[in-house]
Amino acid sequence: MPRISCLLFATSMLVAVPALASAPAQAPVPPQKPRAPTVLPPKASVPAPARTSTTAPAAVTSSFPETVTVTANRIPQDLSKVGSQVTVVTQRDIELLQRRDLADLLAREPGLNMVRTGGPGGTGSIFMRGVNSNEVKVRLDGMDINDPSTPAGAFDTAQFLTDGLARVEILRGPQSGLYGADAMGGVIDMTTKQGQGPLHGFVRLEGGSYSTKNQTAGFSGSLHRFHYMVEVSHNHVGDYQAVPKAIRAQVHDHDVASNRNDNRTANVRLGYDVTDNFDLGFTAHLTQADYEYVADDYSSYPALPSAQQNESDLKQAILRGTAHLKSFKGVFEQTLGVGYVTYRRHDITAGDPEIASNRGDRLKVDWQGLTHLGHNGSFLVGYDYIRERILTPVSAQTTTHAAWGQLEGHWHDILFGSANIRYDNNSRYGNYVTWRVAPAVKIPGTGLTLKASGGSGFHGPSLNQLFVSYPAYYFLANPNLRAERLLGFDAGFEERLLDGKLTFGADYYGNHVRNLINTALSGYNYTYVNVARAQTHGVEAFVDYRIIKSVDLRGTYTWTDASDRSTGAALVRRPRHKATASVIWTPTKRLSITPSLLYVSGWHDLDRYTSMSTIGHDYVTVNIAAEYKLAKFLTLFARGDNLGNRYYENPVGYLQPGRSFYGGVTFGL
Repeated sequence: MPRISCLLFATSMLVAVPALASAPAQAPVPPQKPRAPTVLPPKASVPAPARTSTTAPAAVTSSFPETVTVTANRIPQDLSKVGSQVTVVTQRDIELLQRRDLADLLAREPGLNMVRTGGPGGTGSIFMRGVNSNEVKVRLDGMDINDPSTPAGAFDTAQFLTDGLARVEILRGPQSGLYGADAMGGVIDMTTKQGQGPLHGFVRLEGGSYSTKNQTAGFSGSLHRFHYMVEVSHNHVGDYQAVPKAIRAQVHDHDVASNRNDNRTANVRLGYDVTDNFDLGFTAHLTQADYEYVADDYSSYPALPSAQQNESDLKQAILRGTAHLKSFKGVFEQTLGVGYVTYRRHDITAGDPEIASNRGDRLKVDWQGLTHLGHNGSFLVGYDYIRERILTPVSAQTTTHAAWGQLEGHWHDILFGSANIRYDNNSRYGNYVTWRVAPAVKIPGTGLTLKASGGSGFHGPSLNQLFVSYPAYYFLANPNLRAERLLGFDAGFEERLLDGKLTFGADYYGNHVRNLINTALSGYNYTYVNVARAQTHGVEAFVDYRIIKSVDLRGTYTWTDASDRSTGAALVRRPRHKATASVIWTPTKRLSITPSLLYVSGWHDLDRYTSMSTIGHDYVTVNIAAEYKLAKFLTLFARGDNLGNRYYENPVGYLQPGRSFYGGVTFGL
């Protein structure tokens, strides 16, 4: 421990002293055995005022208030003073909506389209501002958690629960200037709860439709300079039918199997304040999940569902440790982090004796130094070392060395802005320089803030695309692939009226993408090549109106136009329109009721069974969640989803949940 402190202090002398001299005081598919890739088209808010939770888990909170963003510039800043478009989902938002997995939570956020192959456990993809799902970077407690073992290298939301989360920040637009590869469309940054205060705990029991049985328990607190949080969850869905009725009607000689999912997740966050200026931290997110889903019978074309089940087993571990030191009376502070993420998947296809395995991991060592420039802003520099490996079905790896810097400043509480630049050197696909600028102007006396940002992004080819070949299917990897590139911008406004009770705003964005990785014929074999181009643009808008103290109205609207620039065709699974609305009603301190609505327009898609182009139908779902604090340590809760029983498929061929009800109790200890 003293050695770490000395190392950080020595580094701070090198970086901070000069500054002190001038500073004043895819389309998703179900898990399956690896086979030759199919030739497919490429896939691609402002929070309400703070509330005190009435449930036991709320005593474990984030370190930052919900009006602050940490992700936009990698330092805490007020949302109204950053040029980037950011949405912050707080722990209280998660509790009020009672969303138990990440896919359900993100589906309601502006600029995002969530696609999931069936119910809980089905493969989930995040499309942000119309770009591909593997071009969105997802982080947990500062660790990049996109899956290095999958063909596209995207993050799969299938088995990620919201239990243990304190906040989720959604940073839209190209962010490679700060976050490197995969941040072309934006960044989803999640933070684990932090323990504080005396020891307390809770147990939550929940049951409902589709043979749902969920149990969650945890404890947290602090003891002198040590703080801790441990939370474990078991989510079970025992009987969910994901095959559309029209397809099931074609099968007459046997039943169609249903889906089943078991998820066991543990979250741990520990911290120790060695001194007032030096602290250590550790977080762990561990998941073991078993997903059983209907197998398809390929003896006929189109394929039909069968009475058998395929099985997918996932083991995931996300670990990160940090050491944080403040020097020179807080003028300079730095963080050294070491993170590790590993994915192990075993897929069993019905009728096939072979077990398909995919295993990959990522090691990341990063350092960040922040110099506070008094009233003028701050200067931020950093270095990342990243090693990514795929261990099965082949063994291969890449390494990345990256350095970056950012200057953030403000003038007279009117003009705010940040600019950053980053250099990435990858051992396989070369060197890339990316950047971003994000100014904001507050018009004095009006509550109006004008915002804009522009920057570049890149997404490197996955290890699977670089190294994994399927010669039996005449498909070969391409080790010479280059990174995909993007230039993007957005511009908009935010208006605050009625002493902050009413906030609304909108922005327009545009993205131009080139070097997209697609499949093409090379001689007698198919392979990956950098040939495709795409263009996306659209509008995002929001409103948040606290009508009275007990009633808060929120709404969002997203318009997206995403097309292939070579053919002019619309990109699949990008709905043109999406709108959400919710009301948070707290008639008493004990009771809260939260009705919400989600509308998604039609979209271009590929049919699950025929792989032919089709149109997905629009849908509206109406949900409601309520909780009542019956006693000091006892809270009852209930929710109803899709109350109108809207029958819809998203993506086409995967039936989504109909009318369903859930309820339970939380015991505070």
